[in-house]
Amino acid sequence: MDPRLTSATPAGGALGLDKASSALPQAVAPNAPDFAAAGSPDSAYKKKASEAAVKFEAFFIGHMLKQMRSSTKELAGDDSIYKDSINSDMLDMADNLVADQMANQRAFGIADAILRQLLPAAPAPLTQPAPAPASPSAQNISTKS
Repeated sequence: MDPRLTSATPAGGALGLDKASSALPQAVAPNAPDFAAAGSPDSAYKKKASEAAVKFEAFFIGHMLKQMRSSTKELAGDDSIYKDSINSDMLDMADNLVADQMANQRAFGIADAILRQLLPAAPAPLTQPAPAPASPSAQNISTKS
């Protein structure tokens, strides 16, 4: 029998899969701060996350406008302004500017949804709940025992 198959190392042990590793979160997001220890993300991380979310929303809106424009080109007649390549380039630039402006206004809410996933919620205020008044039926049960 092959000695490699009868090794005392458990399956995945040679790859380091048998150990609980904290390197995975750092491999996924190496520059992300540890929110559990800090309590809230720092402002540099918030700024980078906001910029990335807005850029993604701009990309998404731009792609959607591009797809809508290509549908318009397919449906347009041969003498339409949409068939001219010069007009097409200018319309693409205009669509990108519109997408950027809409993303900066957070018109679709995509950036906000991304930020809700990336940034932890603000901690709830620490207030003591008021004691609930005892109901008469609970008092009756305790006195009958």
